[in-house]
Amino acid sequence: MNIVVCVKYVPDATADRQFESDNTVDRVGVDGLLSELDEYAVEQALQIKEKREGDEVTVTALCIGPEKGVDAVRKALQMGADQGIHVVDDAIAGSDAIATSLVLAKAIEKAGESTPVDLVMCGMASTDAAMSVVPAMLAERLGLPQVTLASVVETQGDQVRIKRDGDTATEVIGGTMPLVLSVTDQTGEARYPSFKGIMAAKKKPMETWSLSDIGVDAEKVGLSAAWTAVEETSARPPRTAGEIVTDEDGSGATALTVFLASKKFI
Repeated sequence: MNIVVCVKYVPDATADRQFESDNTVDRVGVDGLLSELDEYAVEQALQIKEKREGDEVTVTALCIGPEKGVDAVRKALQMGADQGIHVVDDAIAGSDAIATSLVLAKAIEKAGESTPVDLVMCGMASTDAAMSVVPAMLAERLGLPQVTLASVVETQGDQVRIKRDGDTATEVIGGTMPLVLSVTDQTGEARYPSFKGIMAAKKKPMETWSLSDIGVDAEKVGLSAAWTAVEETSARPPRTAGEIVTDEDGSGATALTVFLASKKFI
């Protein structure tokens, strides 16, 4: 069984995130890491592998991004993935979701040349763009069915069954591999890399591909080819002092209610 997990290198949310002069996110001059939501996809892929005792299951972590993006792949390898692929090319910078799905799809097709890919797994969204559209775009480009936003994942043979939690109901959806699967942060905590896993990751195979390696024309990616663009950015305003509500004469509850209502919290 061949599983490819798409992982993204994103700016650290706790760091001072910045934008480039062209209003794209600075992914080079700031600290980055594996997107937390993609850790859940890696975890579910590893659980599928562990439950298939006796079967040969390979989990590949796939990332596209700057040179530092290799850190996201390394984290997945430390968690337990078997091998990694990093697609890095200067022309990719500024790509939107459409171009990103193109590069991922072509990389997945190349990764499956020797052994067809049975399962493509993604997080529910990235923690920087939070668009949640790439899994569906990937399925369309690969010509595969999609089961998305899974809170519970079960597999048996070539069958996949998920539970998707909505606002008013929980859906149970099934599909037959090969397919594209995205998971939410409700699937269970992702494991922390152990010391053994960190050391073992150093010996695991890692491939680095360019756009030419996967047959993608540079004119189809990047900011110039993007269908969407950020026109303007502004710094977050400084935090202002809070308002203190006193209750000297018993009117505190009323004053608090009026304040919350003015801010449309109630």
